[in-house]
Amino acid sequence: MRRLALNIFSGIELPERGLNASWQRNSIILNNVANVDTPDFKASELQFESIFKDALDDESFVFRKTRPRHMDIGQNNLEGIDGVVTSSNTVERMDGNNVDIDKEMTDFAKNVIFYNALLRKVNGQFNQLRTAIKGQ
Repeated sequence: MRRLALNIFSGIELPERGLNASWQRNSIILNNVANVDTPDFKASELQFESIFKDALDDESFVFRKTRPRHMDIGQNNLEGIDGVVTSSNTVERMDGNNVDIDKEMTDFAKNVIFYNALLRKVNGQFNQLRTAIKGQ
């Protein structure tokens, strides 16, 4: 009889990656806000979603097999994708700065909501594990 190794934390891996991306997005937004009055500062943003989609559309991209019973569909080819880009399509002020404080605060609020939703998901997964371990 062959035993499959199960990872009890597999339901947490994807939300964890989302939390990490959300944390990085927060850092970028807060850096933009901190430099709102810095001459010639160019705002940055995390565009991981669009870069990830472009990578998926690329014919050289293939997925990684994570379980023995999964179909063979290739290997993951996402190394080097970080998604941080400098905003170039925004209007610059007279001092060369292009930070839009209203946009940054809106993005920050959206990101906080996203982060909290993922955090609730992870907490729910841990609560399920705790219940399974306690047997209640």
